[in-house]
Amino acid sequence: MAMTTNGSLSKKIIRTFTQRINSSYPTTTLTAPRSRSAQRTTINTTSANNNNNNNIYTSPTQPPPAETVTTNSIFDFDDTKGLFSSVTMGKLLRSAANLNLAAVEPVVDMGTWVMRSRVMQVGVLRDIVLGVIKHTSYEHFVAGSDLEETGRTVNKLWESGLRGMLDYGLEHTTDNESCDNNALQFIKTVESTQSLPPSSVSFVVVKITAICPISLLKRVSDLLRWEYKNPTSTSLPWKLKTLPIFVESSPFYHTLQQPSPLTPQEEHNLELAHQRLVNICNKSMECNVPVVIDAEDTSIQPGIDYFTYSAAVMYNKGQKPMVYGTIQAYLKDAGERLVETKKAADKMGLPVGFKLVRGAYMWSESKLASSLGVESPIHNSINETHKCYNGCASYVLDEVANGPGGLILATHNLESAELAAQKARDLGIGKDSEKLEFASLYGMSEAMTFGLRNAGFGVSKYLPFGPVDQIMPYLLRRAEENKGLLSSSNLDRQLMMKELKRRMKAYVGQGLVETEDQFKPQASSVVKLN
Repeated sequence: MAMTTNGSLSKKIIRTFTQRINSSYPTTTLTAPRSRSAQRTTINTTSANNNNNNNIYTSPTQPPPAETVTTNSIFDFDDTKGLFSSVTMGKLLRSAANLNLAAVEPVVDMGTWVMRSRVMQVGVLRDIVLGVIKHTSYEHFVAGSDLEETGRTVNKLWESGLRGMLDYGLEHTTDNESCDNNALQFIKTVESTQSLPPSSVSFVVVKITAICPISLLKRVSDLLRWEYKNPTSTSLPWKLKTLPIFVESSPFYHTLQQPSPLTPQEEHNLELAHQRLVNICNKSMECNVPVVIDAEDTSIQPGIDYFTYSAAVMYNKGQKPMVYGTIQAYLKDAGERLVETKKAADKMGLPVGFKLVRGAYMWSESKLASSLGVESPIHNSINETHKCYNGCASYVLDEVANGPGGLILATHNLESAELAAQKARDLGIGKDSEKLEFASLYGMSEAMTFGLRNAGFGVSKYLPFGPVDQIMPYLLRRAEENKGLLSSSNLDRQLMMKELKRRMKAYVGQGLVETEDQFKPQASSVVKLN
């Protein structure tokens, strides 16, 4: 049975890959909204009971419908020479090959199956698989195995007009010893920026799940949820000053009964985790490199926000935030929480920094909610998520245009990038303001990345790094989360193929010219002899 399945899969892979290689690459068009003047964005923070209006962003005037155009005021995808001017021929060939391979879903399915199978328990086979991974997906999506290799990647990005966000590939931890080791790795990552060109690293990414045991994060999240719903009867003596973590529309179904207080040992472990984050932030202040804290699923996100915002209260001063939190726009309460956090920060005189993403736990979040018989915390449609993301971006841009704070727009969505870039341009938010940074994963959305760079915006690439075996969970998530994106979003592949054809034509043409030039003197000599 297994052999039959694998045989069918192999035929499917070959057929799909052959069709992809043989398919033509048509002239690229871009669907984008017409340019418009900057409009102040407001948010409707209606109660969660009103499901039709919850977290819907509105503008005084709705933007006109989209139209299909070949160029616009932000991107110029017709000029592939200018777009990929900083990419070598070898890099372009490898990128095109890897993206075409990653877009074949049966290949991705087989790869993820192999990485999770017993094959990885057999020494020789494991080495072979890791070798293949290293020279394909790892090479394309990972910045390096250590800080030295990653530094070389940062230098190449810097030379091409981009910056790096250093993300050491650490996963969830369960004990204090591992947390201590991980905290030291984060500190070394921050320190490594001092040997790189100034400003070539925009942020260092920190995962709270790597410096605080996951079980403790769940306990803290439960207690924070219970305190929000029962403020008069709940006392959290260990709680530090922070910014809003919940709104009424936030999901509370994870905590159905009153949790017990933290034990003395748990409070001690919480203090250790907090001190690890303090040590990381102290080093980031010393090196003048902001940190951005990643988000996780809703079961532990309150604990992560608690760490993030308590650190923000300690370290964010003046106009520029040094600690950024993450807002996941696919959550129904995202917009309302963002606004409440910004308002609270303004009252405290703090610059607040947000990284805006769509979110990566849609399947698991919806499955858990369904098993409990409660409403999913995820927006009901992808269009609602897009609307929330674009609305959040517009709101923060309005807020930081003439005030403190910063925004990282982490996206691979071309329309979102176009809308935000146009709004930022209308508001006068440029690269030098340090208020806006576009970001995308290393190895993805290259056309958008270079297009935003050419348009004069600050652009960073998310740079995960670490040994191949350690980074495998990251690669598995990238494969599962992005195979649909890679299959349907073929802009990079189209433009890379177009540029490769242009370069080959230019190379062949140059070769013919050189050959002709070589024959001219010989022909002249023959004429003279005659």
